[in-house]
Amino acid sequence: MTSPAAPAPGHARPPRVVIVDDHGLFRSGVRSELGDQVEVIGEADDVQPAIALISACLPEVVLLDVHLPGGGGQAVVTAVRASQPQVRFLALSASDAPEDVIAVIRAGARGYVTKTISGPDLVDAVRRVAGGDTVFSPRLAGFVLDAFAALPADGPGVPSLDPELDQLSPREREVLRLIARGYTYKEIARELFISVKTVESHVSSVLRKLQLSTRHQLTRWATERRLA
Repeated sequence: MTSPAAPAPGHARPPRVVIVDDHGLFRSGVRSELGDQVEVIGEADDVQPAIALISACLPEVVLLDVHLPGGGGQAVVTAVRASQPQVRFLALSASDAPEDVIAVIRAGARGYVTKTISGPDLVDAVRRVAGGDTVFSPRLAGFVLDAFAALPADGPGVPSLDPELDQLSPREREVLRLIARGYTYKEIARELFISVKTVESHVSSVLRKLQLSTRHQLTRWATERRLA
């Protein structure tokens, strides 16, 4: 019986990849762009299905959107890295907001590229991350450098984040901080130049994401985390 042929020099086995994004059409487009340069072994559209899939099939690289219906993509990174630290994550997102970049990198992702990336560049990024490198879209690298330069010299290199807080959008965090300071909905609306109805919508979203039911619980939650 003959042994399987080894890959020819310069033709290493394609990295095994899972794609996590809540838009099926986008996942199909990514799969098409990657072609046979990588081996896509699974897809997921939300946090919990992604965690289950990744833990089951153990890809080398996960292409991960940072905004998912069930929470931030960093929640996926945090959960998987706790049990499968060998799995590497590359954020692939439409967002280039500094807070999104920093959150997912601090959670443990190895890179962050935006959805404007070309197919060949994405293939290259996946291969580099699979090989242990870090990869960033050029403009985003500065966010990461600035964030880590601001860390105290005697502090940990990668501070831990609160997965619950990371689910909230920047605007939701602003509303939460003002609530913790005792602002009324009208005062928050005036402070942020938005309508009271929009404030109420943000508060409802925050309560749902944090699984709380009252403003009093929300205020206590924010105070415990020193968000005021």
